[in-house]
Amino acid sequence: MTLIYSIIFFIFGTFFGSFFTVVGLRLPKNENFLFTRSHCDKCYHELQLIDMIPIFSFFLLKKKCRYCHQKISPLSTYMEFFTGILFALAFLVFGFSLKLLIALGIIAMLIIVSVSDISYLIISDEILIFFTCYFFIIQIFNIGLRNTLIHCLFGLFLFLLMYFILYVGIKIFKKECLGGGDIKMMFIFGLILDPLLGTMSLFLGSFIALPISLFLLLKKNEKMIPFGPFLLIALTFLYFTGLTADFILKFLAL
Repeated sequence: MTLIYSIIFFIFGTFFGSFFTVVGLRLPKNENFLFTRSHCDKCYHELQLIDMIPIFSFFLLKKKCRYCHQKISPLSTYMEFFTGILFALAFLVFGFSLKLLIALGIIAMLIIVSVSDISYLIISDEILIFFTCYFFIIQIFNIGLRNTLIHCLFGLFLFLLMYFILYVGIKIFKKECLGGGDIKMMFIFGLILDPLLGTMSLFLGSFIALPISLFLLLKKNEKMIPFGPFLLIALTFLYFTGLTADFILKFLAL
């Protein structure tokens, strides 16, 4: 049954991945993503069911729009596949539990923010407000109201820490080195992680981002690098692996 459920979660994940991609692409442009039909980004022709089957449509249509025959961006297909994999992995790690709902929320935020930040260098406030409310409610059922409020203090600490890093960066480099969305997003990290793990997510995200940032800077002269996706990759890793602050302290003490 575990294998069957994993396959089901993968399939559902691909459909959710398609939706998350649409949200990430449309919300920063203030486009309706709930009641407006999907369309080709080149010719704006409304898409039919056969055009929107996750992963399969991209290859079935030979990577081209069925109407204008222009090449289709593979972004949505990548996100559908990765979301499917992560949904299946979340089930395997957490099973049917409240932690699974938190894991799925993290995946949703990872995909939406990645698409938005990579495409426009924007993390919309609407996204952050929605996930703040989502995780707050889930955590009340998961750890109780008192502990959830304590995690809000954790979130405030991480928010202030990120803001301090921004302040220092401005003083040193004479320009903003972090986006407002990255700073606000750290409050959500506090709802999920304790302060030590939240702080570790900053260092881990920076560690992951460093080689990619250097590559983009040297090869493509890209000076504005979206940091949000790397922070969320770090959050996903820490939550899925179940690392604890005690384990990290004992490891560092060795």
